[in-house]
Amino acid sequence: MSIAPIRLFGDPVLRTRADEVTVFDKELRTLVADLTETMLDAPGAGLAAPQIGVGLRVFTWHVNGTLGHLVNPVLDVTDEEQDGEEGCLSFPGLRCEVTRPYGVVASGQDMHGEPVRIVGTELLARAIQHETDHLDGILFIDRLDPHQRREAMRIVRESQWFGTPAPVVRASPHPTFGRAL
Repeated sequence: MSIAPIRLFGDPVLRTRADEVTVFDKELRTLVADLTETMLDAPGAGLAAPQIGVGLRVFTWHVNGTLGHLVNPVLDVTDEEQDGEEGCLSFPGLRCEVTRPYGVVASGQDMHGEPVRIVGTELLARAIQHETDHLDGILFIDRLDPHQRREAMRIVRESQWFGTPAPVVRASPHPTFGRAL
């Protein structure tokens, strides 16, 4: 297990649809372990494989004290919506109000290829949808209305990390707590 550098907005991998996982082997288990360790170190509520430069349909989450992962997710969402603040480890320091479905049923597999079904509402539903978006090359800023998006992009352009060719990540207990600089 190791902490991986987190890719920042502007990296093309974040805009690329990830490939389905077809081989469930030690390499995949190592990827899940690395995603989990990186997410916890950052710290974040979720982390998708493309955020560490791996174009596979895998993500991890840590919501309300529960850790999990999902491979090849397929989502069924409720009609009811919720508004809530979101951040993203690929956008250090940016937080925006995003509207998403209130509930989700996520189907997929675990790292061993066994079927998994997760039912979530509120924050868990939000995290699962956010991370699945990453697997489709969709970023949370894409879910903003035009005014919110302009304001978010202004904040991003003024940030110290914007335009950085490669992310710099430090492990805790450094004062950044592993957040990309």
